Amino acid sequence: MRACSSDSVVKRFALAVVALCCAAALASGQSSTTSIGAWSGTIVYSSCNADEAFAESPECMRSAPGAKLSLYDDTNRVMYDLEPQEKVTAHPGESVTVHGTLEGDAIRVTSVELMSIGLAVGQKAPAFSAHDQFGHVQTLDSLKGANGTVLLFFRSADW
Repeated sequence: MRACSSDSVVKRFALAVVALCCAAALASGQSSTTSIGAWSGTIVYSSCNADEAFAESPECMRSAPGAKLSLYDDTNRVMYDLEPQEKVTAHPGESVTVHGTLEGDAIRVTSVELMSIGLAVGQKAPAFSAHDQFGHVQTLDSLKGANGTVLLFFRSADW
């Protein structure tokens, strides 16, 4: 059995440190990427964390000293900083789509639009087809009753 020389151990250690630094530089470069797009969620105060926002804590809708408005995206449980704040000050607690540029965990906001959920009263539902719990294809016509139709879609909390 051959013993490792101290020079060999030092070289291996130095090589591992260089590899680790390169990996860290690549990882930090990925997190600082910039992308243009749209992000949807709820406008909450930054004094609230993602777990509180997910639980819809009333504290997330209350202004606190030094708190700014943020976008909470419940699809990935991420809080985004928003700048400029003036573009979102009218929307605390509202579900919105924010258009802009994402830089790290901050969105440079170009526009904000309210999300509409569901149909307006009296608006006709579009044609659709979906599988029911038994695997049968259902359509709006196959579900329609004498007095109309009520559809309820329930999204579980663990989706």
